[in-house]
This record gives sequence, structure tokens and C-alpha cells, in this order.
Amino acid sequence: MTDALNALSPLDGRYAKQADNLRPIFSEYGLIKRRVFIEVNWLLYLSNDSQLVEISGFSKQTIAELKKCAEEFSFKDAKSIKAIEKITNHDVKAVEYWLKKKFKNNQEISKASEFIHFACTSEDINNLSYALLIKDGLHNELIPLLQTFHETLRTLAKKYSSIPMLARTHGQTASPTTLGKEFANVAYRLKRQLDQLRKKPILGKMNGAVGNFNAHMVSFPKKNWNTFSKNFIQSLELQFNPYTTQIEPHDFMAEIFNSISLINTIIIDLNRDLWGYISLGYFNQKLKKNEVGSSTMPHKVNPIDFENSEGNLGLANAILRHLADKLPISRFQRDLTDSTVLRNIGIGFGYSFIAYQACLKGLSKLEVNTKKLEDDLNASWEVLAEPIQTVMRKHGIKNPYEKLKALTRGNKNISKASLQSFISKLDIPDEDKSMLLNLSPSLYIGNAAQLAKKI
Repeated sequence: MTDALNALSPLDGRYAKQADNLRPIFSEYGLIKRRVFIEVNWLLYLSNDSQLVEISGFSKQTIAELKKCAEEFSFKDAKSIKAIEKITNHDVKAVEYWLKKKFKNNQEISKASEFIHFACTSEDINNLSYALLIKDGLHNELIPLLQTFHETLRTLAKKYSSIPMLARTHGQTASPTTLGKEFANVAYRLKRQLDQLRKKPILGKMNGAVGNFNAHMVSFPKKNWNTFSKNFIQSLELQFNPYTTQIEPHDFMAEIFNSISLINTIIIDLNRDLWGYISLGYFNQKLKKNEVGSSTMPHKVNPIDFENSEGNLGLANAILRHLADKLPISRFQRDLTDSTVLRNIGIGFGYSFIAYQACLKGLSKLEVNTKKLEDDLNASWEVLAEPIQTVMRKHGIKNPYEKLKALTRGNKNISKASLQSFISKLDIPDEDKSMLLNLSPSLYIGNAAQLAKKI
């Protein structure tokens, strides 16, 4: 492999190690492997049908040989197919020729060799290959990592459920929350999208050049090809799409990519908030000996993991949203604009994958600065203007909002004493007056702690 220093893409260079799990899935090798898998399984499925007497049932030995070819497909095999492609200038046809050559000495397969790729257009092979590729990438790699992400947020929500924190609506002091509740908010958003992503159907088609089984029905007019195709696709644990042109229209892909994009946007939101909280001093970051924060400022401990995550999520979304916008569009019954674009699915997944790991790394470095949180709360007594005016409303005092606005709006010198002086003069029942006099910003957190613990 080319040295990482010479890589064109960071996914194969700087971030190669973080993206390693995705390489066997989304690389060209991964795509070719799945093409071989589809071609082999289509041949086996045809051979199992008693109506197709022209391709008699294969022996157990031949079936095992075919399955081994698909399951143990190697990098060397892929290079052999690429060598054939240099001659054919057609990637799927090269797979067909390679299979015929590979099994030329098996009499059963050799006799039935023209049933390799029988009645198939390239898209019959490709759409199912990409469907399997997406299925593997999504359910074996991306979703499990996101599940870890979600569990991490839940753990932090519970751990910090009761630590009061000044909220910052519009960047200004606002009614307090708890640190755990803020993690719980993101955990809930992420879980909701994860639940939807898990349920996204992955579709496939196997119906010929323009989606009508034209060649199939000419060859075997009495066979119910629609049912046969449906059963084959379901055997791959994919969902059958009965209405297509030459291509499966990729709507399901757009749905998945849009779903991942929304998850990425939620995590961008988290990255930016954590960046801000670090800037405010609410979090310190664990130090690692010999690491450098700045080439000139020795004191710096920068929130680089969250910045890295945000940047890579932006790249991921740029790719994923283009895929979602472009792939459902194909001129007439087929054009090739999707072909080159589809090869970039791994890029969208790859940048997402790297970004999730970066954010998780950043989360693992956080240490709560409780003193800073307490100091900010104790310096922000103005946030109690909300509960005071609300209790005044309860007891029918006129213009409570306006009175508290006159006292507090834009006033950075509001203190505990000034608020208590105001409360003492209110004509409200002693019970509520006592409650307000004993209230502090750190106690004014509503049910934030309970919500955080329940997530």
C-alpha cells in the first residue's frame, strides 16, 4: 500500500487507522467481493429451481466450491478481476468472465456457465452489491459505534445529573439547568434518530435491463419471475423493490444518508456546546504528558477533539447530502451519473466514523470544574427574576414582569441582598415568600436532575 504520507485522502493517510474497520466494506475490493457474492448466489438460486431444467441441480461438492469462492474471496482474486477489467473496460463483465475462467474445470459449472449472469444487467449485480455494502457498513460498524456514543452520553447524564449549571440562552445568563440534563438532551435526540436509522429498509431489485423481466420472460415465459426475484432478494435479507427502471432508484439510500446527516448535525451541535463550555471554564481537559497545545503558547490546552469532530462531520454531511440529492435522479430509464457517485459512499461513512471517535475521545478527557460552575451561578442572581415574577403572577400582583424587568434587565450588579430586599416587600403569603427568600441560582433547577437520571 502507498505510504500514508503520500495518500490523497486523509481517510487513507492521517486517519487511516481510525477508518480501518470500514476499508474491507467500502473499498473497491469490498465492492468486487460483493459482486462475486451476488453472481454466485444468483447462479446457485437458479440451479435450485426445478422449473429451470437447463441448469440441473449442482452436487454438494460444486455448491460448496461456489460458496467457498464467495466467502473466501481474496485481495488476489480482486486483482485478477481488475486485470480482466483492463481488457473489457467493464467492471461487472470482468466478474462474469473471472467466474467462468475460475470454474472452467468444473464440468457441472462449465456446462451451465452461461447461467452465470443469466438475464442480468450490470445494475442487477451492482444495486444488490451496494445494498449489502451499505447494510454491512451501517449495521456492523456505524450503528454499533453510535450506540457506544449514546451509552456514553447516558452515563455522563446520570453521573452529572445533579450538578447545577447556569444555562446560556442566546449566550446570556439564563435559568439554571444541570450538567447531566444537558447531556441527557443530546442522548435523547441521538437515540430517537438511531431508532429510526435501524428501521430504514434496504432495497434491491433483480429484474433486468429496464425493470420488466424482458429477457427472463422470453427465455422462460411460464415462470413467475417476479416471485422468483423477490424470494432471491429476501434470501439476501434485503427488501424487494418491484417497480424500477434499469436501476433501483436509490430512494432508500437517500433516506439513510439523510438520517445519518441529521445524526451528524446533532453531534455538531454537541461539539460546539462542549467547545463553548470548555471556553467558559466549565470543563477542564485531562493533560497528557509531552502533548503540545500551541507551537508558541505553552499554556494552551485546546479542545481539538471536538474541533476535529465538527470539521469531519461537516465533510461527511457534504458528501452524504450530495449522495441523497443526486442518487434518486436518473435520466429516463438509466444514466451513469450515479455510478461514479456511488463509489463515494465510504467517504461519507468514513468521515462520520472518524468524527464519532474524535468526539468520544474528547468526552473521555473532560473533567468538571465545579468551582467555576458554582462561581458563575453565585454571580448570576438575576436569573431568579423569572421565579419571583412567576410567583407574583400566581398571587395576582399587577405587572410583575415589568417590575422585575425594571429591577434586573441589563443590570450586572444584581445581588442576593437586592433580590431579597425586593422579595421582603412583596404582598404574598409567608410560605411562598420564605420559599423565594431561600431560593438560590443553584437550587433553581426544576426537574433537571430527575430527567437526567431517567434517560
